[in-house]
Amino acid sequence: MQKGLQTRATIIEAALGLAANKGLEGLSIGLLAEVTGMSKSGVFAHFGSREELQISVIRDYHVKFEEEVFLPAIREARGLPRLRAMFERWVRRVSFEIDSGCIYISGAVEFDDRPGPVRDALATMVQTWQDALTRSIQLAIDEGHLTDETPPEQLMFEIHGLILALHHDARFLRNPGSVERARLGFERLLAHSLAATDIGSDAASSRSKEARLARR
Repeated sequence: MQKGLQTRATIIEAALGLAANKGLEGLSIGLLAEVTGMSKSGVFAHFGSREELQISVIRDYHVKFEEEVFLPAIREARGLPRLRAMFERWVRRVSFEIDSGCIYISGAVEFDDRPGPVRDALATMVQTWQDALTRSIQLAIDEGHLTDETPPEQLMFEIHGLILALHHDARFLRNPGSVERARLGFERLLAHSLAATDIGSDAASSRSKEARLARR
């Protein structure tokens, strides 16, 4: 890697860590210069503005999200195996981010009512992931794993809601069992849409999970 690209990558990596803890609005050229041991002019030369820095962080975060969640999941068989892999890897990532925070979620709070390039970049990345999740649900319908009456956009919305609830309860309330509750919620959502051939084994698995959780 060329020295300039390597330096830029080092800055973005440091910025990702800062954004996870302080939010995208917590990023500044001066703070990054202090963390990386560079001069302010040196950091500025790679980005030109705080806004460009924030957008670069969002894009890099999305690349890492794809590498950890999306790309491994699409290696699974089409249909429910792939959809379950996407959700499980998403849950694992949120679990890993309990102490640092999710830039998608914190960024939405920071920029929900602030139009501009940073909000647009963040919304585009989130929408890209939601579209991928919706396509995976549609594939599960096409494969006959979910019924034809399953509304892909509605199921995606509810799955996303489970992740938001997980992040809130695990990070803010520090509630034990939040991860398992999210997984159980996912199976309960699927149970409403499972095709007849998938109902038996999944229902038994869901009942077993509910029983374990009730004993906690």
